[in-house]
Amino acid sequence: MIKPIMRNELLLGMPSEPATEQDVPIGQDLLDTLAAHADSCVGMAANMIGVRKRIIVFDNNGTPELMFNPEIMHASNRFKTEEGCLSLVGVRPCERFRKIHVTYQDASFVRHERSFSGFTAQIIQHEIDHCNGIVI
Repeated sequence: MIKPIMRNELLLGMPSEPATEQDVPIGQDLLDTLAAHADSCVGMAANMIGVRKRIIVFDNNGTPELMFNPEIMHASNRFKTEEGCLSLVGVRPCERFRKIHVTYQDASFVRHERSFSGFTAQIIQHEIDHCNGIVI
């Protein structure tokens, strides 16, 4: 189900709780909401739809992906950039890494580890920041 976008920076600045198997429907809501905003958004975290759970979705080179409880285990090649956010007005400066290694759970709560680079890595970092209550 497509959900409204949260714009309250106070709520967006609160860290999210770990996701559980009961939160799987929230993942589908995020995928639906991301698809509805595909013209202006490449990733979302659950707090962007008002749910404080560690769930993210992102566009991985044209394929939507869903992660529960993502954590960055390793990052390299730091760079400075600017990013926008569907929940915020304008563009803001931030620092990111060109390569990351992430652990997460899929919709069946099976644990995975994967490496990402480039723009996909940047999107994931932005969404994990949301989970950590970091507002760029």
